[in-house]
Amino acid sequence: MNGCVSRRTALAGIGLGALSAGCLGRTRNIAGRDGASQLTLRIDAAPADSDPNAIRIARHLAENLNAVGIDARINTLGRTDLWRKVLINRDFDVYVGQFLEHEPFDPDAMYAFTHSRFVAESGRQNPFGFADLNGVDERLERQRRAEGDARADAVAALQRSLCELQPFTVVAFPDPLTAVRGDRFAGWTNRRPVSVAGLLGLEREEAVDGAESGDATDDGTGENTTDDGAIISDATGDDTEAEIALGGDAARGDDGAVLRLVTTDANVTENWNPIAAEYRREGTFTALLYDRLALADGDEVVPWLCSGWERDDGTVTVRLRDARWHDGEPVTAGDVAFTYEFLRDTSMGALETAVPTPRFRGRSSVVRAARAVDDKTVELSVGDVNDAVAARALRVPILPEHVWADRTDPATIAGFEFDVATTEAVVTNNEDPVGSGPMRFVEATPEESVAFERNPDHFLARAGDGESGADPAAGIPERFRGKPAFDRLEVAVISSDIAAVQAVGDGLADATVSNLGPDAVPRIGREADARLVTGRAGGFYHVGYNARRAPLSNPRFRAVLASLIDKRALVDDAFDGYARPAASPLATSPEWVPSDLSWDGREADPVYPFVGDDGSLDVEAARERFRDAGYRFDGEGRLLSRGK
Repeated sequence: MNGCVSRRTALAGIGLGALSAGCLGRTRNIAGRDGASQLTLRIDAAPADSDPNAIRIARHLAENLNAVGIDARINTLGRTDLWRKVLINRDFDVYVGQFLEHEPFDPDAMYAFTHSRFVAESGRQNPFGFADLNGVDERLERQRRAEGDARADAVAALQRSLCELQPFTVVAFPDPLTAVRGDRFAGWTNRRPVSVAGLLGLEREEAVDGAESGDATDDGTGENTTDDGAIISDATGDDTEAEIALGGDAARGDDGAVLRLVTTDANVTENWNPIAAEYRREGTFTALLYDRLALADGDEVVPWLCSGWERDDGTVTVRLRDARWHDGEPVTAGDVAFTYEFLRDTSMGALETAVPTPRFRGRSSVVRAARAVDDKTVELSVGDVNDAVAARALRVPILPEHVWADRTDPATIAGFEFDVATTEAVVTNNEDPVGSGPMRFVEATPEESVAFERNPDHFLARAGDGESGADPAAGIPERFRGKPAFDRLEVAVISSDIAAVQAVGDGLADATVSNLGPDAVPRIGREADARLVTGRAGGFYHVGYNARRAPLSNPRFRAVLASLIDKRALVDDAFDGYARPAASPLATSPEWVPSDLSWDGREADPVYPFVGDDGSLDVEAARERFRDAGYRFDGEGRLLSRGK
């Protein structure tokens, strides 16, 4: 196949039958294992009904790989199995996923993604098996210690190295899209409205007068805007009745004490493990169940389970609030010390190799030791890291030792085989969760719904209750005191983004949970009572490469793969413009991105521009890049694995 592959061809609805063989098995990855001479790559991604953006990126990449002579196959699997394969088994060639570190996006978030020596084996604990090249590990360590301009320089050098070496290819930062209504709750923010801070900041809307108070207004243009002027929706069009069973007539009641949300992700009805191996699209509900020592509130980090912290050289001293676990046991400094030790090694020394939790391994690595001074005081040894990194380390879920200490055994799951040792703690669904957060678990019906209730013993609920003694919520921002504003939180699972929007428009739900796809946006405009809330991008979609396997271990090969991804076309067509293309993983925090890596004002990727013109892949130019990297093609234009 020669010439060009058009953008229309690459991004059209490519049938999965043409590109996917389902689960190909562990022997059908890179060519050479089955004796074939043509290079074969398997691209793992969640299915379209679970993550339409990921499958569109996978189809786009597979089409271009096949065009240049690589046998590319898409393998779709559930999100939980996908992340277990990537993060635990490391059994993949290429995958498409979304990194969900939310704002504020500190550069230290890249530590867990790319540092190569959490344990003795190089590349063992980052998802890609990426070994230290070009000083990446040293730059990761340096940005932890440096302050001010020195840290900015270290972060810039780190980004340049990662962009050059491409352990993963950043594709785009999608705009978070959420449908909300404001007749029962006011205060929906345009910065992740369905987040811990967003939900706890809601106020009961006592007067239903057809307009929300304070969070959205009509500026006379026919569009609703937030206080900072961001357009959130066009509130015109036909109102359609949603034919969805979300509790029948009870769901339509005026009981403002119940906050009702809808989602397309059934995982929330089955898994409440705050340290699970699989990344969640939203970690909101586990964060409502499990308090952190500190909470990210916009661009600030504020005290939460602790009343404050003091830094003295390499030690952070934390003083806990008066708190209890949902089972009535007191939260102690011993629980905090246990948590940090447990996050570093969930086997607690029982296995030959440490088993850190993948989700928090970067933050937990900051705390070298934790010591309970007394029942309410903890000393965390953090070394010479800067204050931003130290504060970020306080944002991990605190676990009750009396529950989690029994989850150190090697994990076994029926139907899923683990290639490497992992623990029950990393993969358990954590049924009947016991946290200390402002909400506690009530009941769930798998794949249908889950309900939480207000924790009356939480320090937020006790704020200003007139008790003598110290303020139980000292240092907490005023808008969180006395919260949450609802007594019960119900989350229902429905089939599609369109159905979710209609449920909000029909008054069956107050907001959507899942980040909506662009196809749902026009529907919001047709729902008179539903509004689209959007803001700055949260996490980035990326293509990850398994650097443990040749030829993906070759950075020159990965660089050519990166040049086959037309990010601009994907943003325009797959994301329908509701995303921003990017080269750097820190693009959502532009103050950290050097000008040579910024996409601002550019039409093409500043590092590895797409091989083509006007959205069409230049097949021969792409093949020439592979040849320059040392690869050969046979007479039929098939790229050969090395040695063939």
